[in-house]
Amino acid sequence: MKAAARPPPTVTLPSGQTLPALGLGTWRYGESATRRAAEVAALRQALDLGYRVFDSAEMYGDGGAEAVLGQAIAEAERGGQAREDLFIVSKVLPHNAHAAGVRTACDASRRRLGVDCIDLYLLHWPGPVPLDETVAAFERLQARGHVRAWGVSNFDLDDMQALSALPGGRACATNQVWYSLTERGPEFALRPWQRVHQMPLMAYCPIDQGALADHPALRGMAERHGATPAQVALAWLLAQGEVMAIPKASNVLHLRHNLAAADLSLSAADLAELDRLFPPPRRKRPLAMR
Repeated sequence: MKAAARPPPTVTLPSGQTLPALGLGTWRYGESATRRAAEVAALRQALDLGYRVFDSAEMYGDGGAEAVLGQAIAEAERGGQAREDLFIVSKVLPHNAHAAGVRTACDASRRRLGVDCIDLYLLHWPGPVPLDETVAAFERLQARGHVRAWGVSNFDLDDMQALSALPGGRACATNQVWYSLTERGPEFALRPWQRVHQMPLMAYCPIDQGALADHPALRGMAERHGATPAQVALAWLLAQGEVMAIPKASNVLHLRHNLAAADLSLSAADLAELDRLFPPPRRKRPLAMR
C-alpha cells in the first residue's frame, strides 16, 4: 500500500490563521528596471508552482520590490488567481514608524502592491520612534482595514519583552529574524520566549544568502536524501516547528527546489547529525542582521 502523502508544514499565527511554512522573499527585487520583466516572470512562476506567502518591504529597491510583486499579483489575478488565497507581508522603515509616517508608508506600499489590505505589516527593525507610538499607528491601520495583522522584524528578546509590556503589544503576530543552520542564535532565548507566547518566527536568509546552497558539510546528507544542500538547510528549519522560512529565489529551478524542501523529512538521526555539524548556541548571541 502506498504511504499517504505527508501534509505540508504550516505555522499558525496568534489569530488562529494557518499558513504554509515556506514562503518567498523578494529582497534585491526591483532594483533594476532592466530586470523587471524577468522578476515579474519569476514571481508568476512562483504563483503557478504554489507559493502563497510573499515577503517584501518598502526598503527593498526603494519600493521597487513591492511594485514588481504587485504587478505579478495583478497579472495572476487576471488569470484567475484569488487574492484571498495569497498572504502578503511588507515592512515599514523605522524612521517612518511614527504616527503620520506609518500611515503614509502603508498607503504607498498598498499602492505599489496593488492591494487594499496588507496581510501582515512589520516594523523592519527597532528604531528611534517610541514603540507605543508605532503600535498605536498599527492599530489604526487595522481599524481602517489597511492591514490585517502586524508584527516586527530583527527584534531580540529584550525588544520583544518591551513590546509585550506595552498596551496592545501582545497583538504582535510574528518576529522575522535571520535564522539558519549557521545563525542559530535565536534558539537560545528568543525562540523559547516566542513559543511560550505562541508566536511563530519568520526566518529570513534561511540558506545564508546562498552560502548553504552547496555547503560541503551538507553534501553527504543531501546525497542520502536525493536532495540538495539548500533543501536540507530549509528542511531543518521547517522541522523546528512554528518557523516559516522565506528564502529569496529568482529562477524557476531554485523556486522548484526550495518548494520541494517542504516534502523532505529529516530523521532524528539527521537532526542530531546537523546539531553536531552546526552546534546550537550555548549562550546568548546578538542577532545577525542583513
